[in-house]
Amino acid sequence: MRIDQIAYDKKHGKQQKRNIGIFRNRYLLIADAAMIVVAYFISIMLINDIYATLDIMVANIASLAVCAAAFIAVLYFMGFYTVLWIHSGTRDYLHLCAGCFIASVISVLINSFCFRELYFKIDICAALIATVEIIGLRMGVRCVNNLYMGHLTSGGSRKRLMIVGAGSSATLMLKDMDNNINLNYDVVCFIDDDPNKRKLTIHGVRVMGNRNDIKRIAREKAIDEIIIALSSADFKDRKEIIEICNETDCKVKILPSIDQMIDESGSYGKIRDVQIEDLLAREPVRLNNNDIKGYIEDKVILVTGGGGSIGSELCRQIMRFNPKRLIVLDIYENNAYDLQMELNRRYPDNKPEVVIASVRDRDRIEDIFRIYRPYIVFHAAAHKHVPLMEDSPGEAVKNNVFGTYNVVQCADKYGVKRFVMISTDKAVNPTNVMGATKRICEMIVQCAQNNSRTEFVAVRFGNVLGSNGSVIPLFKKQIEEGGPVTVTDKRMTRFFMTIPEAAQLVLQAASSAKGGEIFVLDMGQPVKIYDLAKNLIRLSGYKPNEDIEIVECGLRPGEKLYEELLMDEEGLTNTSHNKIFIGKPIDIDRNKLNIILDSLHAVAESDDPERIKNAVAEAVPTYVRKKAQ
Repeated sequence: MRIDQIAYDKKHGKQQKRNIGIFRNRYLLIADAAMIVVAYFISIMLINDIYATLDIMVANIASLAVCAAAFIAVLYFMGFYTVLWIHSGTRDYLHLCAGCFIASVISVLINSFCFRELYFKIDICAALIATVEIIGLRMGVRCVNNLYMGHLTSGGSRKRLMIVGAGSSATLMLKDMDNNINLNYDVVCFIDDDPNKRKLTIHGVRVMGNRNDIKRIAREKAIDEIIIALSSADFKDRKEIIEICNETDCKVKILPSIDQMIDESGSYGKIRDVQIEDLLAREPVRLNNNDIKGYIEDKVILVTGGGGSIGSELCRQIMRFNPKRLIVLDIYENNAYDLQMELNRRYPDNKPEVVIASVRDRDRIEDIFRIYRPYIVFHAAAHKHVPLMEDSPGEAVKNNVFGTYNVVQCADKYGVKRFVMISTDKAVNPTNVMGATKRICEMIVQCAQNNSRTEFVAVRFGNVLGSNGSVIPLFKKQIEEGGPVTVTDKRMTRFFMTIPEAAQLVLQAASSAKGGEIFVLDMGQPVKIYDLAKNLIRLSGYKPNEDIEIVECGLRPGEKLYEELLMDEEGLTNTSHNKIFIGKPIDIDRNKLNIILDSLHAVAESDDPERIKNAVAEAVPTYVRKKAQ
C-alpha cells in the first residue's frame, strides 16, 4: 500500500479504506479478463499466422467473452479479489492455483459444449497460459510493492542486521520486515549452527556461519544490530549465544520463545531487548498445576506484603488457579492499588480485595482473620533491606519478628489450614540484623507447628532479580546517569532467581507441606555481582570500564561475600519436585522462644542499636556481627 493511501486512510476512516481496496481489485479483475483474451490469442497464434489469428478471434468473440466471464466469475466467487496480494503467501498462491484449475475446467467445458468453434487443444493451452498470467500478475504486484517500499526506506540510514537462527521464527520475522515500511533494516545474513543450512539462502539472505563466526562476521559486515531468533533452543545454548553477541559492538535483541510469543490477549510477542534474566541460564520451572490448584481453587487466600515484589507475583500466580477470594494485605497503599487495578482488569469476574494494614497491629490483623477466615496464608510482609535494617534494628525486630508472630498467632486461632512464610538465605549464619530476624521468624514458625492444627512452613531462597532494593535497579540507575557502577567487592557472589520463578516454586512447595518444614529452593549456581554489573552495562549498549566504569566500594554493614542456603546442622531431603528440597527441622523449645521474644520486646522500643543487636545475637547463636570492610 502506498504512503499517500495510508495518509488517506487515516484521514477518511475505515469505509474509505475498504472502498480503495475494492477499487484496486476492480483493476485486477479487468487485467485478468484482458489476460484471458491474450491467452487465447497466443494459443491460436501458435498454429496460425497473425492475420488468421485475428480473423479467428473476431469470429469467436462471443465464445471468448463467455469463457472469460466464466473464468472471472469462478475467481470472484472463490474470493480471490478480496486478497491483499502485496502481503500474500504460499497458501494464497496454492489456493489461486486450485481456483484457476477449476475455472479452466469450467471455461473449457462451456466452450466445448456450447460453441465448438475452437479446437479443444486451443482451449487447454489458453487455460494454462491464463493461469500462468494470472498468478504471475499477482507475484509481479507483490514484487513491485516490495521494491517500492525498499525505495521509500532507502533514503534514510538503514541498520545492518544479523539474525541468529535460521528456523521458522526467523523466516517469519524476515518476511514481516520485508512487508513493514516502519522497520528500517537491511538483513545482511543469518547465523545457524545447523551445518546443513550453511551457505544456503532464505528469502535472498545467506546463512554465513555458526555461533563461532558471530564476532568475525559482525566485524567484517559492519553489523549494527543482532536479533537472536532461537525459539526452540535450550536455555544453555541461548545463554552462550547471548554472551557471544554481547562481546560484539552491536545492539542485541531477542525474539521470545514460542511459548512466550502468544500472550493472553492472543497477539504475537514483540522483539525485545536482551534482559539480564536471559543470562541466568536456569531451566524453566515446570509446575504440578493439579497439586497447586487442589489447595487454592475456591479457597480464601491471604497474602501479607501483597504489594511487594514477591507478594505481588504470588498474587498474580494465585489468581491463575481461581481462588474463591484473594485478600491482598499491605501497609503501602500505592503498590497495593496498582496491583488491584492490574488484577481487576485481568480477572473482572473474580476481583481481589485489598486491605491496608500493618502486621505490627495485632488487633487489626485479628479483625482481618475474623472477617475473612483465610484458608491459606502466604506471609511475605517484612523489612528486607540489609543496610537500612543495620541502622534501624528496632524496626526489623518489630516488623519482622513481631509482625510474623502476630500473623502466626491469628492463623492458629482462626484455624488456617496452611501458613507459608517467605524466608531468605540471609537467615543462614546471618551477619546482619535483617537475616537474624528472619531466622527468628523461622523459629517462630517451626515452634508454632508443635501445638497447632495449622500446617506452618517456611520457604527459603536467595535474591530475586529486579525486586525492590535489589542491585539490578541500582545498577540501571547508575548506568542511566553515566556511571560509575558501584560493586562492593569483585569476589562477592549471590544466588539469583527471577521473581516469577520464586513465586511459582513457593506455590509448588506449599502444595506438599505437612507442617514444620523449611523448604529450600534450588537457586542454581552463584553469580558474581561484578559479572552481573558487566553484563548489564553491555546490555545497555556500553563497554564496561570504557564507557561506564565499575568501582569497588567495599562491603556495607551486615554484608558478607558469600550467601548460604543451609545451616551446618541442617541437611537436605528431596521432594517430588527437582527444584525444591526440605531442610532438616531443628527442635525449638517453646519456653526458650518465649524468653527470647520477651527480651526482644523489652529492647525493641529502645533507641540503642547496640542493645537491640546484642539481644538479637543472644536469640540467634549463629548470628555473627561483622563490621564493614
